[in-house]
Amino acid sequence: MKTYLVGGAVRDKLLNYPFHERDWVITGATVKEMLELGYQQVGKDFPVFLHPKTKDEHALARIERKSGHGYNGFEVDARPEVTLEEDLSRRDLTINAIAEDSEGNIIDPFNGVSDIGHKILRHVSNAFVEDPVRVLRLARFAARYHHLGFTIAEETLSLMRDIVKKGELEHLVPERVWKEMERALGEKSPTVFYEVLRNVGALKVLLPEIDVLFGIPNPEKWHPEIDTGIHTMMVLAQATKLSDLPLVRFAALCHDLGKGITPKELWPKHRGHEKAGIKIINGMCERFKIPREYRELACLGSEYHLHSHTVFELKPKTLLNMMEAFDIYRRQERFKHFLDISEADSRGRTGFEDNDYPQREYLEKGMMTILAITNKTLDDPSLSGKAIGDALRKARLQALTQLKANCVLDTDHH
Repeated sequence: MKTYLVGGAVRDKLLNYPFHERDWVITGATVKEMLELGYQQVGKDFPVFLHPKTKDEHALARIERKSGHGYNGFEVDARPEVTLEEDLSRRDLTINAIAEDSEGNIIDPFNGVSDIGHKILRHVSNAFVEDPVRVLRLARFAARYHHLGFTIAEETLSLMRDIVKKGELEHLVPERVWKEMERALGEKSPTVFYEVLRNVGALKVLLPEIDVLFGIPNPEKWHPEIDTGIHTMMVLAQATKLSDLPLVRFAALCHDLGKGITPKELWPKHRGHEKAGIKIINGMCERFKIPREYRELACLGSEYHLHSHTVFELKPKTLLNMMEAFDIYRRQERFKHFLDISEADSRGRTGFEDNDYPQREYLEKGMMTILAITNKTLDDPSLSGKAIGDALRKARLQALTQLKANCVLDTDHH
């Protein structure tokens, strides 16, 4: 029985890249022997165990044969005779098919170390096509290592296109698609994930709502980049600079989905796209079972991003209604996320990337102004019930009116 460190930990060690999980492969052992040694079995379909002390995952070396569609369509062979090399051969990429033994020697049957040196993401074998989720995984690795200069090998892109053409992506479990997408949104260059999917034809299949935006024009005056798909990627790139949260980045990605259904004869204008986007976001979130907080922020971002840009012209009443739609009395954090999305939208345009976004400061002030007015500030013991609510609203509207007047004075003095 021999134990080897495999996969991500070995790859990231060689890359000097931070990693947290360690995966191990064991050769020459049976399930019975593992259990006798105190390992705890967690995989029903194939033998994966937790180490009795470290709780790291240890898997018996295995080979898989495709026997049907999708993620579960495999027959697994994990007999003690399966070799380390056979186990590594079923992995997706050469850089993930490297092992390290207990002495620290590197075992690299598929030249993964060389591909790390040349910064290439390359499939191990033609078995790559057997699991369609690999299209997403590879796009995610491209997003993770793009800043280090990694690119995908041409022959691997060609295999990804084959998987898409054969209709394999339609057999993916929606939750797995979302899991890869959410992880990709947390990487250093999430735009690369969508660019790779588009390049191999997978975006059209999995996320037609985003794919359709490419080629739809915006008015050049506001959008020198013109193309809505390009603008969406630029906004995602700006959101990535402003926030580490996949939640915020997802909402930024969705902010203009309503433009995808503007009738051609109305191009390049997109009147009403903000509200039109809500239905599309809801449909996408249903399909992939995307968590509620993602859906809520994305819908609010779509509905109100133009309010944010035009905030200096908004009536105090409109501004208060918007803030209350975000439930700022209980969820200030969500409103701050929205400000990240709006700022990203403003900067995600050719030539606007480094511009200030004074609307943000004004909206933050507006929020603080409203939050400062409570029952205590009213200081009128005669009020009760509905009268309190009415008095609060009146005081808040007065405060916002004052804020707007001060803002006009400020700009006059400058």
